[in-house]
Amino acid sequence: MTPRSALLKVIILGDSGVGKTSLMNQYVNKRFSTQYKATIGADFLTKEVETEERPVTMQLWDTAGQERFQSLGVAFYRGADCCVLVFDVNSSKSFQALESWRDEFLIQSSPHEPEEFPFVVLGNKVDVDESKRQVTQKRALAWCQAKGNLPYFETSAKEAINVEQAFQTVAIKALQQESEEQLFSDYPDSFPLDPHETQSSGCSC
Repeated sequence: MTPRSALLKVIILGDSGVGKTSLMNQYVNKRFSTQYKATIGADFLTKEVETEERPVTMQLWDTAGQERFQSLGVAFYRGADCCVLVFDVNSSKSFQALESWRDEFLIQSSPHEPEEFPFVVLGNKVDVDESKRQVTQKRALAWCQAKGNLPYFETSAKEAINVEQAFQTVAIKALQQESEEQLFSDYPDSFPLDPHETQSSGCSC
């Protein structure tokens, strides 16, 4: 009997213009467009993936990186199984913003174990001339290590560099998270008391 497919929700976060939509399109549709169009609110694509454990359907949510749309993100963060943090290796500012994207995500999604929640970090646009690079691999790896050894990939949505590998890791991490969340949902946080019982338990002596 083939194991049933798991539906995994993955949120992609990062500043506007770092290539979130392009990465998602390259991964799902094997396409890259030079036309830049800012994402309004949120958008999602699905992709069927085979992992060693079982087949999964990944639902990739691409959220707007612009401040004015960030408030829309809250509803989309809930129930996520993995979060992908994206920055542009040619922009220090987008790298420095990862911290607040990560913190904001944990506040809004409120996972059971924030310390254990899986993040995967992508340093995108490595196809751009090396002389324009502002964030070294060493600096990015140091940040990922400090945050609990987060997986880090240097990608290019344009040249399809490391995109497949990065999202394969995302699928594996999300599947582990989904299994753990399942455990938590099997054990409710509190057991409702029967109001009649509590009232009649007073001492009558």
